[in-house]
Formats: sequence, C-alpha cells, structure tokens
Amino acid sequence: MAEHIPDRQPPVTQVGVIGWVRKNLLYPWYNAVLTVASCWVIWSFLKPFLNWAVVNATVTLDPAVAKQHSGAAWGFIRDMWPVFLTGVYPAEERWRPLIALCIVVVLVCLTLVHSFRRTKWIRAVWLLSPLAVFALVHGGMGTGLSVVGSHYWGGLMLTIMLSIVAMIAAFPISVLLALGRTSNMPIAKPFCVAYIEIIRGVPLITILFMASVVLPLFMPAGMELDKVLRAMVGITMFFSAYLAENIRGGLQGIGKGQYEAADALGMGYWKKTLIVILPQALRIVIPPMVNNFIGILKDTSLVGIVGLVDLLQIAFATTSNPKWFGRLEEAYVFIAFWYWILCYALSSYSRHLERKMPSANK
Repeated sequence: MAEHIPDRQPPVTQVGVIGWVRKNLLYPWYNAVLTVASCWVIWSFLKPFLNWAVVNATVTLDPAVAKQHSGAAWGFIRDMWPVFLTGVYPAEERWRPLIALCIVVVLVCLTLVHSFRRTKWIRAVWLLSPLAVFALVHGGMGTGLSVVGSHYWGGLMLTIMLSIVAMIAAFPISVLLALGRTSNMPIAKPFCVAYIEIIRGVPLITILFMASVVLPLFMPAGMELDKVLRAMVGITMFFSAYLAENIRGGLQGIGKGQYEAADALGMGYWKKTLIVILPQALRIVIPPMVNNFIGILKDTSLVGIVGLVDLLQIAFATTSNPKWFGRLEEAYVFIAFWYWILCYALSSYSRHLERKMPSANK
C-alpha cells in the first residue's frame, strides 16, 4: 500500500489576508505606491466626516445643547424619525403602516425559505397582501379603521409603496410588451414597438406630469384620480417600457434549439413560452432587471414635483421646523442610509436568484 503523503501547503505569506494584500495591493512596486496614495486620499475625505458624524456629534433632543457642538445633531433624527417613516400620517394611527411593513417583511423572509417558496398558500398570500396593506394604511372598506387619505401618506412608507406597486405592476406588462415586440402579429407588434420607443424617449418627469395633469382629462366627469394613484400609473408606464427591452434581450439570447425542442414536443405557443422560453430568458436578464428595479426605487424621489411628499421631500419639511431649522446634512445622511439599505437588499436578492434559478447551460 502506498504511503499517504500529506498535501504540501503553500507558504503562509501566499494565502489568507496577508497573501491577498501582498498580491493585489503591494506587488509590484507601483501598486504599493497607488495603494498608499489611495489610502491617503480616502482618509483625507473620511476624517472630516468621522469628526462631524461621530467625534463631535450629539444625540441630545435639546436643540440649544446641539448648537454648542460642531458635529451632527442626531437628536434631530431621534425626534423626527416617525415623520421620516410615515410623513404627516396621524400619530395615533402610525401602528397601521408599521404592521403593513411587518407583513411585507415576513412574506419576503418566508419566500426566501425553500420549503415555503413552492407552497400554494404563499402565492395566495402574496396576491392578497396588497389588499391587506392598502386596507391597513387607508382604512375603511369595512375594516373598522378610520380612513386616512393618501394626502397624509409620505416619507419612507410612500417611497416603498410606490416602488413595490410599480415593480409588481410593471413586470407583467413588460413581459407582454416584450413578447408582442418579438412576435409576428400584425397589430400587437407595431403597438408594442411604438409604446416602448415613445415611452423610452420621454423623461420620467414628463410622464409624471402627464399622469398628474393630462390623465384626469380623459376621466368621466366627476371622477377624480388620487395623486398617489396617478404617480403609480406614471412610474409603471415608464419602467414597463425599459423592462420590456431587457426581457426582449433575454428572449433573443435563447438558442433556436430550445424553440425547436419545444415544438418537437408538440407544445403550443403559450405553453412553450411559459414553461421553456420565458424562465430561461428571465434568468439571463436578472441583473439588468434588478438594476431597473433599483432605478424605480431611486426615481420615486421625482414624485415631489407633482405634490407628493416622499422620503426626500420629508428632508425639506422636517428641517423647516423652527426647532431643528437647517439640519439638512443629518437628514440627507439618514435618507442616504435608507436608500442604500433598500438598494443593497435588492441587489443581494438578485444574486440569490441567479444562484437558485436553473440554467439551460447546466
């Protein structure tokens, strides 16, 4: 029997953190110079921020005490965080948006669990969740809760609601637009091409103005659309065109062999598309689709132009308070933190989907 020879390990300096630093940051010599220079530049920008945000900062709720320090007054965030989260929503009813947010978070967590993801009841709950969330936030409709009009909605709650509704509504519309554009149907294809090219050639601000000003003109007399609903329609119209082009690229990336194999099995158009073609196309375009979803989330800040008070507009509203007048820096840092959390969560989930979804090449 051959004697077992243990695996020879490389030198310690070639593996681990030290090895990575030596290989990527310190070798050859000009990389070491660039590393030192980069660290100096980063520290030059980071040091003033740390002095302002940490060293000289205060957390007191007394504005007079906060003014005596040169750093950030985080007491402003402590005092105003309910307004940042829900806008001017009635203080005694703020538990309702909180429960609605908890419902969404629980559903997302359950969807990430493999044993729950494929169950039928989780899909049914997802379909019913928008109605439950709307009933909680708006009230009425036989729930026994007082009605809170959408003109009271604002802050992070409004940003998340606009983003989620636009993502959910734009996705099926974009799939139909992509399928119509790649089809040979004489009426559907020109309509889809015209819709996509016209919408993609117009800024989102223009779409929001049209949804807020022009859309009510087409409504019957006496019928008035809510401002939030108009913004949802405008954002959905805009991003459905961009998502449609992403999905069209995925459809074109599928080899002809997949179509021929589905035809050989006797599948019809819709069965072939839903079972064979579309899942593969969607996996290809997960990164650009999530990039558009992140764009939806960030571009909701434009709804302030049509009179809605989203998370960004709350910064101006809260800093206009005489008690905390002029604390825009703290407000912007707090807002940037929430946008980063939401965008990073979306990008992380996209990487999770890419690992979990099967590929035709595997």
